[in-house]
Amino acid sequence: MSKTRNDYCARKKQNNLAMAIKNIIFDFGKVLIDWDPHYLYDSWFGNKEQSDYFIKKALTSEWYNEGDIGIPMSLLVKTWSYKFPSFTGAFQAYVDEFPKTVKGEIPGMKELLDELKGKGIGLYGLSNWSSETFAKVPRLPVIDMLDGYVLSGDVHLLKPDPAIYMLLMDKYSLKADECVFVDDRRINVMGAKAIGMNGIVFKDAPTLKKQLGRLVKKEAPKKGLLSRKKS
Repeated sequence: MSKTRNDYCARKKQNNLAMAIKNIIFDFGKVLIDWDPHYLYDSWFGNKEQSDYFIKKALTSEWYNEGDIGIPMSLLVKTWSYKFPSFTGAFQAYVDEFPKTVKGEIPGMKELLDELKGKGIGLYGLSNWSSETFAKVPRLPVIDMLDGYVLSGDVHLLKPDPAIYMLLMDKYSLKADECVFVDDRRINVMGAKAIGMNGIVFKDAPTLKKQLGRLVKKEAPKKGLLSRKKS
């Protein structure tokens, strides 16, 4: 097959995909929300070296997973304080001072969501996040702009378990092949692709805008009023 023929087929495939994309699903932390434990602990410890040590040694993926799947934070602090007794105060600070881990929105994402909404694209969220700590996050426009979202802490499931993606789709009557899932962790993007979604590993807003530009039709059909229900 000639190069011209190959290029034509690739463009046709891309155009067909663009016609099909109706919804974008976003992770929260480090995609929509500028969250980082260093924002709290660098000042809490007053020493970047100690902060780094605590975050790497104690705030492991196991700590986050247990909170994100819905284990009460009070129990989490208690059990992890047994493992790291010298860090009891630091674990409690994670709960008490959680808003300090958030600096606001990821630069450029509000503008991108505005643009996508203007094209009639449905905007949804799917995040591994404790319900308790998410309730402490300052109100942010990028979250209010979503047509709905699911938190792992509410449903006791974690990405990349296929069940949590399916739950989101069932809740909002979405079709996998009409969705693009955006997450900063490749493993979660692969989980979305495994159930038929398109997926993008997030780098920054300008890069995402270019990537979505190849997937989303310039003038998508306008939608009616979308559900504002949130999990």
